Amino acid sequence: MVKVITYGTYDLLHYGHIKLLERAKALGDYLIVGVTADDFDKTRGKINVQQSLMERIEAVRATGLADKIIVEEYEGQKIDDIRRYGVDIFTVGSDWVGKFDYLNDYCKVVYLPRTEGISSSEIRAEKRKIRLGLVGENPLLLKHLNESVFVNGVEVTAVYSENAEILKEVNEKIENCKSFESLLGKCDAVYLVSVPRQHEKQIRKAIDAGKHVLVESPIATNPEIVRELFELARQHQVILMESIKTAYATAYDRLLLLIKSGKIGQVVSIDSVCTSLREKAPTLEERNHVWSGFEAWMPTALLPIYQLLGTTDCTEQFVSSFYDQQQHYDRFTQMNLIYPNAVATARVGMGVKAEGQLVISGTKGYVYVPAPWWKTDYFEVRFENQTDNKRYFYQLEGEGIRYEIAAFIRAINSVVNVSSIEEDVSIKIADAFDKYRRGDGLVKIG
Repeated sequence: MVKVITYGTYDLLHYGHIKLLERAKALGDYLIVGVTADDFDKTRGKINVQQSLMERIEAVRATGLADKIIVEEYEGQKIDDIRRYGVDIFTVGSDWVGKFDYLNDYCKVVYLPRTEGISSSEIRAEKRKIRLGLVGENPLLLKHLNESVFVNGVEVTAVYSENAEILKEVNEKIENCKSFESLLGKCDAVYLVSVPRQHEKQIRKAIDAGKHVLVESPIATNPEIVRELFELARQHQVILMESIKTAYATAYDRLLLLIKSGKIGQVVSIDSVCTSLREKAPTLEERNHVWSGFEAWMPTALLPIYQLLGTTDCTEQFVSSFYDQQQHYDRFTQMNLIYPNAVATARVGMGVKAEGQLVISGTKGYVYVPAPWWKTDYFEVRFENQTDNKRYFYQLEGEGIRYEIAAFIRAINSVVNVSSIEEDVSIKIADAFDKYRRGDGLVKIG
């Protein structure tokens, strides 16, 4: 029996895929098809895959051409699979000529001619691009502009900002709108990085205009308003998604899965630190557009706490904030949260620098994520016996922003919210802002 193996993403399975599988099948008696996992696709730069792994596997199975379907999850797996299954022939499309010649040491390599004029990328590109408008004064706006070019199906068409430096950067590339309302007329969706107190008003206007919204966390500074905005989005059949780029990083996603699977036992403590320096405190006039340390960093610091310890069982919350009374500006804030069986600390600062690490302690071991943990591609799981320690590495492109944009576009196209941030987490983040604003459990220092 001659065994043949081939690999692919098989996103939006089309005639070209089927012809390639038919040619592969004709090379032998038994065809093994490897379908690449979502995480592995990300490491190869394929961030805009439209279908889930299971959908792609089912599409390949439905062709009736595969005798066996496996999942490709890591670099170097092809050699392992060839050895494991006793493969005689490895085959792939001719656009990869030369790429897999090294496999000739293990089996015969055959490059098959591809069907001209059709590909998943072309199919995705043929769909009408989502027109995205960018709003706000924060430099994150420019990062989203630059990262959007790596995502199929989206085009930034307009910007509304009062930041002269931002306008200088984008003026020659895209249209600068004079008002938020005029921007809404030039896009299908908006990304909001305006200061949090403007979010509610802008989100309501965008949803009422039938626009999808990606908004930098927090969605709003009151939990009841966040609930109302999510419901409003559902009524208008548009997507409302919270933006915390860390949530879309592969390493962070894998970290959560490992911990929830019990790798370090029961979580009893989380220490989350996010800080950055600022040359000087903003003037009162600048405060209209500048994010404070709490606004800029607390959502990210709280994300792993709420996603691992939950949003309903926190019994106490104490906050200490180093506050500049003259500038009405918080420089450094520490939030302590107490759960029935765990404790957590979130420390954030803008203008104060600390080691920006994440440490999650459990009854069997702990997870250490080095600074800056919010854009990590690496973390460690550590135990009492150091020989059991393990390091995990995952490629991170664009700090997670391009993955976030890709998820937003998938949500729009499918009208299903595929956010990596649960709705109850968004509401709880808003609750933390609400309590801070009202001074509940807050001690101001300075």
